[in-house]
Amino acid sequence: MSIKTFFTLVEIQTKLASLFPFLLGTLFTAYYFNAFNFFNTLLFFVAMLIFDMATTAINNLMDYQKAKDKGYRDEVNIIGQEKLSEKLVIRLIIGMVIIAMLLGFWLVYRTNIVLLILGALCFFIGIFYTFGPVPISRMPLGEPISGLTMGFGIFFIAAFVNVRNFNLLSLVFKGQLFLLEGNMVSVLVLFFVSLPTVFLIANIMLANNTCDLEQDILNHRYTLPFYIGKKRAIQLFNALVYMSYVVIVLAVLLGLLHPILLLLLITLIPMRKNLAAYNNKQVKSETFVIAIKNIILFSASEVVLLAISLVFK
Repeated sequence: MSIKTFFTLVEIQTKLASLFPFLLGTLFTAYYFNAFNFFNTLLFFVAMLIFDMATTAINNLMDYQKAKDKGYRDEVNIIGQEKLSEKLVIRLIIGMVIIAMLLGFWLVYRTNIVLLILGALCFFIGIFYTFGPVPISRMPLGEPISGLTMGFGIFFIAAFVNVRNFNLLSLVFKGQLFLLEGNMVSVLVLFFVSLPTVFLIANIMLANNTCDLEQDILNHRYTLPFYIGKKRAIQLFNALVYMSYVVIVLAVLLGLLHPILLLLLITLIPMRKNLAAYNNKQVKSETFVIAIKNIILFSASEVVLLAISLVFK
């Protein structure tokens, strides 16, 4: 198998959806908690990337196997430039999951066992998002679960592996007793600051499902746009973008972010143009990419401004 075919299988271009919450979580932790552990951060990044690739490969395999009509089956075919057998794809998926698990166990050893619980939850959601008799991606829960798991889950773990456990969450065993302790304010702060990423990642799934609505119905995929209608799905897409800016402004006013983050409001100008183009047409080959452009525009700007805020601090 060539590298190009492998990258096609795991859709390497979509990994920005996990890269941004990782970068934002790491930078915010350095800014807010004054904490950074290079080795833990590196371990988490590699484990996260490998597992993300595995879940994408599972998604492509499931779509191929469950496609009802031949035209769609050809469209989601995981062949790429060379023939890939399903057995080879399955072996690749198992290998990537095992490597990610081993790296995760190493991180648990270096931090706290509570990470094992968080990691197990993320693994469960990641695998059953597209696997099983009723995958999460084929339900109206796909958008909120993908947004929370990647937007907040990755953001939180990026902070967890850098901060001393008792500042966030820790599980302590004393004889026959165990104690789960943590800082509620710190957890809520991380959740609030991660919301823009949660919204924009959810929007990627929302845009995908809105563009594929008719095709999904044909293939028995009843996603959120099916239940709320295409018009409301478009309205929700717009609302989540604008709510992302509201969160940033509130975070600055609450002292959670440096005032320089308000420069992010400048991106509203190109963002409004993106939204206008999406509102005008919802075609997978033409306008789905707008959801990707939105998260790149917003989150890349936020990453840069957060990095600059570290210098000012």
